[in-house]
Amino acid sequence: MIKMDLTTAISVVLVQAYIFWRIATVAAVKRYISRRWLIIVALALWVLFYAGFFGIYTPEWIITLVMIFLVVLAADIVSGFGFFLPRIAGQLRGIALAVGLVISVAALVQGMRPPALHEHEVYLNGLPTELDGTVLAAISDIHADPLTKTSWLEARVEQLLEIRPDMIVLLGDILDSHGSNYDDLVQVLKTLNAPLGVWAVLGNHEYHGGFERNIEAFGKAGIRLLRNDWVEIRPEFVLAGVDYVGGRDQERQDEENFHLALDDRPAGATVLLSHAPVRARQAESAGVELMLSGHTHGGQIWPLGYLVRRYYPLFAGRYELGDMTVIVSRGAGTYGVRMRLWRVGEILRITLRCE
Repeated sequence: MIKMDLTTAISVVLVQAYIFWRIATVAAVKRYISRRWLIIVALALWVLFYAGFFGIYTPEWIITLVMIFLVVLAADIVSGFGFFLPRIAGQLRGIALAVGLVISVAALVQGMRPPALHEHEVYLNGLPTELDGTVLAAISDIHADPLTKTSWLEARVEQLLEIRPDMIVLLGDILDSHGSNYDDLVQVLKTLNAPLGVWAVLGNHEYHGGFERNIEAFGKAGIRLLRNDWVEIRPEFVLAGVDYVGGRDQERQDEENFHLALDDRPAGATVLLSHAPVRARQAESAGVELMLSGHTHGGQIWPLGYLVRRYYPLFAGRYELGDMTVIVSRGAGTYGVRMRLWRVGEILRITLRCE
């Protein structure tokens, strides 16, 4: 559950008012539901939303409203708000209402489904022949918080271990905050193990809800953090990691972090972990051959992906930048709402090959 600020509350009320105004013109609604009852239901919902200031509503309903609003608005635009197609305008709005409800249910179902396993094979120049076939299991954006069930996290750990990886990498936003079951979540993460270690970088949400406690949690779980640093896993095989890269607001610090993570490292193949998929050109220029990121959630919920893609052109999936491969995970969990549209979360299985 979350609390609303005043702007959000007003926006929700206006969106809801528009939806009820347009629904009232649908023939089936006019036939079976009186305008008085529509007004009563609308007022009741407004009261519940204003009560949201005290944290008693879940955000899934807001997302459902937004989806319905967008589809009904699209139907109005097609009909010119009833001016161009007056005879079927009401029918279009009725269809739009049904579509909005269907895709909202689909988003809820997809948000509760386990992440899918996606496999990649990446050739690295300089990877020693004895490391050919090394398997990395990568996961990002778990967003473990006080509401996360340990059973859900245990299932994600089981998925990772079923890959039988040589190395496990956590790409940030693993811990969202602390709470009553925080120690239980740490105990679950402690069961992660791989021959070449379990490694992690910080995402933006590791800075929430007690930064120092989150840092301590990784240590308790036996997970090694790479904070603007590199480590030579094996001769001629380097793993590097940077703290969350904020982008435009701290551009100079971001550049410095990349230098700290990549400068003076030994020769060989380099894999870089960066929660946010930014500064890829800088990494490629520094000789990185594989960059792994998350953060974007693949947009998580339509149509937010269009906005996210504008800020993060390396949005989701695999990209080739010069001699470097970038893989951006959609994340295993969700943030804000347990909803996803159109694609479920993912866990990555990456096989490294020498050229």
